[in-house]
Amino acid sequence: MPPKSGKRTAPAPLAAGRSSTKKVAKHPLIERRPRNFGIGQDIQPRRNVSRMVKWPQYVRLQRQRKILNMRLKVPPALAQFAHTLDRNTATAVFKLLNKYRPETPSDKKERLKKEATAVSEGKKAEDVSKKPYVVKYGLNHVVGLVENKKANLVLIAHDVDPIELVVFLPALCRKMGTPYAIVKGKARLGTVVHKKTAAVLALTEVKGEDKNELSKVVETIKDGYESRHEESRRHWGGGIMGQKANAKMEKRRKALETAIKV
Repeated sequence: MPPKSGKRTAPAPLAAGRSSTKKVAKHPLIERRPRNFGIGQDIQPRRNVSRMVKWPQYVRLQRQRKILNMRLKVPPALAQFAHTLDRNTATAVFKLLNKYRPETPSDKKERLKKEATAVSEGKKAEDVSKKPYVVKYGLNHVVGLVENKKANLVLIAHDVDPIELVVFLPALCRKMGTPYAIVKGKARLGTVVHKKTAAVLALTEVKGEDKNELSKVVETIKDGYESRHEESRRHWGGGIMGQKANAKMEKRRKALETAIKV
């Protein structure tokens, strides 16, 4: 065996065909500019970081409440508040309500001033300015109007918190024969009466030219809302599980079917 030497043999030369590689011609107007996303370099691309945001407590609470209302079984008395008035009917109702918005403090002050001036001159206050027809609001006030059968139409907000404040009102309206509807948004009801929110509104009287419109609205609510949701208010709500839970139940069902077949 020949002794090992420290020299290494030179590698074999490459084939002539391999050494001649073709270079692709670059376009003179299009230059490749790779970005560097290191610190202090190019601006990072926009990413969806909503899952990393620590949301305010009220946002977390309302999201958790929504999920709980979907997951848990809700009794019929509470589940009926998920069935609200349809959009077209609600638009017609609010169009009528906006004609009977309560007076602003400045308007009321002006009206009382005219009445006081008329009384001082020996006239009757009713001759100068009649008390306007307005929408009634306030839970205790509206309940009193329903009990005395003075309310012609009652609107209840679907998102009153706590819901126990108005949970009895639909049953009371049905017992007293008062037309009612559950509408979306206590804030929307509040704008009618110059407040941030309003749990319930009631119409007692309207002008002669609007009586036909009110009767049409009441008829639409009776036919299209109360009769349609008559059956649904007897059923429980909620019980809607998430995607993971549904997949788990499906997997368990398939495993049970396989075990029975075996």
